[in-house]
Amino acid sequence: MNISYKPLLPETKQPIIIIGASGIVKDAHLPAYKMAGFSVFGITNRTIAKAHAMAEEFGIPNVFENVAEAVKNAPSNAVYDITVLPDQYIEILEQLPDGAAVLIQKPMGNDLAQAKEIVAVCERKKLVAGINFQLRFASFVSAARYMINQGIIGDLYDMEVKVTVNTPWELFPLIKEHPRLEILFHSVHYIDCIRSFLGNPKGVYAKTTNHPLKKLSSCRSSIILDYGDSMRVVVNTNHDHHFGPKHEESYIKWEGTKGAIKAKMGLLMNYPDGMPDEFEMALEKDGTYEWEKINLEGSWFPEAFIGTMSNLMRFKEGSDDTLLASVQDVLDTMKVVEACYISNEKGAIPLNDL
Repeated sequence: MNISYKPLLPETKQPIIIIGASGIVKDAHLPAYKMAGFSVFGITNRTIAKAHAMAEEFGIPNVFENVAEAVKNAPSNAVYDITVLPDQYIEILEQLPDGAAVLIQKPMGNDLAQAKEIVAVCERKKLVAGINFQLRFASFVSAARYMINQGIIGDLYDMEVKVTVNTPWELFPLIKEHPRLEILFHSVHYIDCIRSFLGNPKGVYAKTTNHPLKKLSSCRSSIILDYGDSMRVVVNTNHDHHFGPKHEESYIKWEGTKGAIKAKMGLLMNYPDGMPDEFEMALEKDGTYEWEKINLEGSWFPEAFIGTMSNLMRFKEGSDDTLLASVQDVLDTMKVVEACYISNEKGAIPLNDL
C-alpha cells in the first residue's frame, strides 16, 4: 500500500537561530535539522558555555551572548527556534523583529491565561508563530492521518492513547518540580494530536494523580474527551510502571467502521534509549480482520521535528496554505488542558449525594 507520510521540505533556505541549549536541542532539534539539510545560523543560551558546547558539537557558526545580540546579527529571513521554558516565552517574543517566523517549544504557557498572553504578543507583533507539537508530524501519526483521510478504515469512532512506562523524570530537572507536570508537559501531546484529527471536544473529564513515593505533582492521568455519543476518545498515562518491560505499553489506536490502526510509540519505552516503533493496520478480508505490519521510516524523535519546522518555513514562504500548529490553533489545546485541571479539581460525583 502506498502511504504518503513524509513532510514536504521548504523550497527556500531560511537560516535558524536557536534560543536555548537544553537536552531536547541536542537530542532532537539539531539532529532533525541536520537530516533535513536546514541551516542553523546561530545559538544563544543563558548559560553561554552550553551554547558554545552545542555549537562546537554540531558545527553552528555563531554563538550569541543573548537574544538581543542574536536578533541584531540575524539574517532578514531568519527563523527563530525558542527551546526554553514557558516563563521566558513572552520576554523573548518581545525582542524578535515584527513579522518574524518563530517556532515555540510546547507547552504554550503554564496555564491558559499565559497562553492567551503569548497569542496576544504574537498577533501584536504580527509574528508567524507556531508551537512545536511534533507528535502531529511523527511518521506513524502522519501515516494514520493519510489512511483515515483516504477513507481506508472508514468513519472514525474510537481513538485511544495508552502509556504504561517507567519515565525517568530526573532527566528533566527543569520541569520535575512543576505543579502541573503530567498533563501540561506530557499528555498535552496527545490532547493536541487528538485535536488535529477530531477538532475541539465538547468537554473534558480528567483526573491526574501523584505517586506516594515520589516528589512529583502528578505522574498518571486519565482523560476522557467528549466528542458525542458515537465517539470514544480516551488518554490513559502511567509513568510509574517500574516492574520491568514485559507489560509496558505505549500506543495510539484508531478504530473505524472498516478497520483499525495501531501505532506503538517505542520512544517512551525503556526511555531514553527507546524501543522500535510498530505500525499495524487491520482490514476486513473474507469476513475476518487480519493485522498487517507496515514499515515506516522515521519516528517521533528526532524525525518529527523536521515536520514542525518545515511547515513553519513552508507557510512563511507561501508553499503551505496552513500553519498547522499555529499559536491560534494551539490556544484551543491549552483550553482543553485547562479544562482537564478544572475537572480534576472539581472531582467526582459524591455517592452520598445520590
